[in-house]
Amino acid sequence: MKIRTSKTTYAVINLTNGKIETGETPEKAVRAFLGGRGLNMYYLRKYLKPDTDPLSPENVLIFGTGLLTGTGIPNSGRFSVTSKSPESRVIADSNCGGFFGPEMRYAGIDRLILLGKADKPSYIYIEDGKIEIRDAAPYWGCETTETQLKLRKDLGNDVEIACIGTAGENLVRFACVRTGVKNAAGRGGLGCVMGYKNIKAVVVRGNFGMPIADTKNFHRKVVETRDLIYNSKITHVLGRVGTPLLYDVSNYLGAIRTKNSQLNQFEDSLNAEEIHKYVEKMVACHSCVVHCRHRNRVEQSIGEGPEYTSIVLVGANLGIANTQQVIDLSNLCNELGLDVSSAGTIIAWAIELFERGYLKKSDYGYEVKFGDYEKIRQLMLDIAARKGLGDVLAESTRLVDKFGKETGDFLIAVKGLPQSCPHDVRYIRSFALGLATASRGADHLRSRPTLEIFNLPKEFSRELYGTDVDPNPTTFNTKEHMVFMHENIYATIDCLGICKFVCHGFNSPHFLDYEHFVDLIKVTVGMNFTLDEIKEVGKRLINLERTLNMSFGMTRKDDTLPGRYFNDPMPLGRSKGNKIDKAEFEKALTRLYKLRGWTEEGTLNEKQVEELKSLGV
Repeated sequence: MKIRTSKTTYAVINLTNGKIETGETPEKAVRAFLGGRGLNMYYLRKYLKPDTDPLSPENVLIFGTGLLTGTGIPNSGRFSVTSKSPESRVIADSNCGGFFGPEMRYAGIDRLILLGKADKPSYIYIEDGKIEIRDAAPYWGCETTETQLKLRKDLGNDVEIACIGTAGENLVRFACVRTGVKNAAGRGGLGCVMGYKNIKAVVVRGNFGMPIADTKNFHRKVVETRDLIYNSKITHVLGRVGTPLLYDVSNYLGAIRTKNSQLNQFEDSLNAEEIHKYVEKMVACHSCVVHCRHRNRVEQSIGEGPEYTSIVLVGANLGIANTQQVIDLSNLCNELGLDVSSAGTIIAWAIELFERGYLKKSDYGYEVKFGDYEKIRQLMLDIAARKGLGDVLAESTRLVDKFGKETGDFLIAVKGLPQSCPHDVRYIRSFALGLATASRGADHLRSRPTLEIFNLPKEFSRELYGTDVDPNPTTFNTKEHMVFMHENIYATIDCLGICKFVCHGFNSPHFLDYEHFVDLIKVTVGMNFTLDEIKEVGKRLINLERTLNMSFGMTRKDDTLPGRYFNDPMPLGRSKGNKIDKAEFEKALTRLYKLRGWTEEGTLNEKQVEELKSLGV
């Protein structure tokens, strides 16, 4: 086996003229942003003009692996896809698992930067540092599984593929990029950008081994890390039933998004044990210790999942309680290449638009109601094909401009991105603040302060957050400290290419933290970081993302929540009566800005601006 270079490599492909350039990322930038989401943002800032239309040749699409992706460190199989969003008009960035990211590194490329637009359907082929633009005509029109099967038949079973379905080809603004049976770079319409550029797939095959700086201590650290993860109770629960375990807890609290958040509790038919009846086996991503993914089989389809997000977004949120039907809708989104979070949110909003008279049966020959599985399923097909009402809904949150500003009050979205978090966050204030400030819009994976509901001992919480925090989930008091800590560490994790499930704060306060990151980086790539230096990476990345978004026209007013969360109390269960107090929310937002060193308007301070300039961004 050949060993690839230890340098962080990139390839820039101008699809318009076919020119391909390769190079090495400056060590200064690698130390500043590590890899993954961080270096993707670094290059997005370099190559993208702020006023670029997301659906134009000038938009940039970047595939990037984490600093530790594919090294053999447990759960280090992640990569990021980044662009300017055709859905939200701000950052589009999504982190994805599976096997594509590691294979891309074994093929000799850490970061793929796509410029311009191909003149015909094409795919990118990368093998051992060699890059080609190939004809994708035989695969155009295929859904995501069929695309991968055909490419493997033509090229061999040892390739890994990231591709789009017909939703991406037809420029649905919430189309995703998919790899494997379920893994998706789902958020922000990255599949739409890929489709606009006429790129059906990126195919990678690698024969390079990864260079390891300290082989002896590396193996010891791998074993230690594996044992730490495996010996946790949450690992075994996730390994048996996956993320649906969260449905029971949220439903008990009355914090499930139901019927476009008009309600907040739903049926027990979607809990983990009911979903598990249709699971053939649990499967895993590259180097994973947890194996939380389900291989499912229902009468209508075969696939992987559904995750907790899918169960709520195309189940409770659409009023569908039949377990098999919810699994099928999740599978269908994967096949078509639709982001399940946006699909479930936009369709639920459309149903309420029918209820309120903004959409009319006379215009489309039918109307869609909550719980109508057959019509909802057909509507998903029509969205991907841009047919009839589906063609309208394919425009996603931009439809607020069409139907009227007031309809945005009951569209569950932030910064133009439909909410992916299955929780109704009117009950959990730290979640609400995190959704409002997330750089890519209403998304729980940028923050998700799960530890708030664990009722941790006061002393432990003080050590965790650096200050006392109020344990009451229904107050904004001190919650800026929770959001600040979680945003910072999750940003760092996305730069490393490790799964958040096994990292500090996401499911457990005892998983991998900054001290582990320092040790793993040292034995793997030979870079020395102090604890303070590694903690600065996430903060620096969030500053860079803030700079990017503000260059796109974002201001403080965009760090907000749907009108429904401010105006309508939750009607059911233990959380009944909760809603967000606007004045208290604004105070918490100001306090979070202060923690970040930003101005009251959410802009960077002079020192932060100068630091980014010194890095060339």
